[in-house]
Amino acid sequence: MNIWYVYILRCADDTLYTGVTTDPQRRLDEHNHDNRLAARYTRSRRPLTLVYQEQCADRSQACRREHEIRQLSRHEKEQLIKKYTLQSKKSRSAS
Repeated sequence: MNIWYVYILRCADDTLYTGVTTDPQRRLDEHNHDNRLAARYTRSRRPLTLVYQEQCADRSQACRREHEIRQLSRHEKEQLIKKYTLQSKKSRSAS
C-alpha cells in the first residue's frame, strides 16, 4: 500500500495549485519539466515551487483532503502554508 500526499504548489504567477500524489518531488518535477505529464493549469505557470505537503493514509483520504483544501479561501490556504513552513523549520532545527 502506497503512502499518498496532498500538496500545494506556488506557480510563477503566484497562484496556488493543489493535487495528490504518491511522490511529491517526482510530481513537482513532472509539473515543471514534462508537458505530457504536467497538469494543463501548471504548464503555462512555470516555474512551480512545492510549498505544502500532507501525508494521508490512502488515495481516498488524500482526495478528500484535496477537496477540503480547494474549498478554502486564498487567505486560509496561505495560513495553512505558513503553519506548515514554520513546522518544517522547527523540525529541521531540532535535528
